[in-house]
Amino acid sequence: MPARHREHDGIRPMPLSDPQRAHLEKRLKEERARLLRDLNRSVDDRSAADEQDRSGDLSAVPFHLADRGTQTMDDELAATNATRMSRELAEIDAALERLYRDPERFGLCEETGRPLPFERLDVIPWARTCRQAGAT
Repeated sequence: MPARHREHDGIRPMPLSDPQRAHLEKRLKEERARLLRDLNRSVDDRSAADEQDRSGDLSAVPFHLADRGTQTMDDELAATNATRMSRELAEIDAALERLYRDPERFGLCEETGRPLPFERLDVIPWARTCRQAGAT
C-alpha cells in the first residue's frame, strides 16, 4: 500500500473540512491570478524592450560596459523569475487538479499520509508534502 494511504500510530488523518477546502481553493485561485498577472507583466516588459530594439531606437542602448553588464543581469533575473513563476503556476494547477479529483485526500502529505497543518496550507496551498509545508 502506498505511504500516502497508511495510517500512522493508529490515528486516522483528519481530512480538511468543506469550508477549509473552499478557502484553499480560493487561495489557489488568487495565487494563480497573481502569478498570471506578474508573468504577463514580465512578458509585456520584455516585448516592449524587443520592440524598441526592432524599431532601431538606440536611446535605451547602454554605451558604457557597466550599463551593458547591468542590463544583462536584469535580463537574466527577469528570465529566472519568469521560470520560477511558471513552475509555481504549474504547481498551483496541479494542486487544483488534486483538489477537484480527490478532495478528501487534499491536504495529506504525499510521503507520509499525515495531514498538513491548515495554517501552513493557507500560506502554501499547493504544498504536497510535510517538507514543502514547512512541517516536521
